[in-house]
Amino acid sequence: MSEKIMENNKVTVIGEVISGFTFSHEVFGEGFYLMDISINRLSEQTDVIPLLISERLIDITGDYTGMLVEASGQFRSYNRHEGTKNRLVLSVFVREIAFVEEFGDYTKTNQIFLDGYICKAPIYRKTPLGREIADLLVAVNRPYGKSDYIPCIAWGRNARYASGFEVGSRICVWGRVQSREYVKRLSETESEKRVAYEVSVSKLEWME
Repeated sequence: MSEKIMENNKVTVIGEVISGFTFSHEVFGEGFYLMDISINRLSEQTDVIPLLISERLIDITGDYTGMLVEASGQFRSYNRHEGTKNRLVLSVFVREIAFVEEFGDYTKTNQIFLDGYICKAPIYRKTPLGREIADLLVAVNRPYGKSDYIPCIAWGRNARYASGFEVGSRICVWGRVQSREYVKRLSETESEKRVAYEVSVSKLEWME
């Protein structure tokens, strides 16, 4: 059953390692570490994506900064408690990782497929320039009764289409993982720069 469920959340990213490892958590004696990679977009912008990697997959004492890495796995979320609030934290949970010499096809450096359910009413809006956007939150099932909650953003025709989805609708999404900086106001006088991760949708399909 778990293999079948694995098919509903698939990510492959190729990018340059830009950080060392930081410890995340331990499960049954197995340590998991975070490492950032930078992925070029076709628009010459870059996305900085965190990889969550088991110490059994890679020597976490090594320095891989500047190396090109290909990782595949799932886009996962968990709630981190911050004071009285929960914050959704996202990363690519790595199942396979390899170093590559070079990579020329930038259309294949960042790909994701999700098969899940709309768990919040879509938010449809237009930018001041009239560009249509829809924000979606998609719940993707995992084994043992868990789910990942993945923010997705659709544009143009896809945004219009997505705006009609109801909570509970099953959808399939194809796209890429992107990072976005924003400023979070903490109080009247305090604010901090944060990074949000989401799926930029290139194609979506309503399943039922």
